[in-house]
Amino acid sequence: MPLVHLALGVLLAAWTLLFLFRIVLTWYPAIDLSKGPMRLIGAPTEPLLALTRRLIPPIGGVDVTPVVWVGLLSLLRELVVGQQGLLTQLLRHQPPVA
Repeated sequence: MPLVHLALGVLLAAWTLLFLFRIVLTWYPAIDLSKGPMRLIGAPTEPLLALTRRLIPPIGGVDVTPVVWVGLLSLLRELVVGQQGLLTQLLRHQPPVA
């Protein structure tokens, strides 16, 4: 269980970081996220952003979907592996392994 807790925490933190990179990269529209090392940022984030763009149109010409995902992932990370998260609480109340 501690390994799952750690892996999930790292995965959610990395995904949040990728969306933060997407927010910064919106300031540079000439950068192509489908080529070169930028694919490492574009590939894991674009499917979720494309889905969300259908629900949330650009506001004033600004794509806010990366900001929405940063908020959702931060909330999910806190609820699952945060200090008071579900997995954290399960680990605290788990009997020690002999």
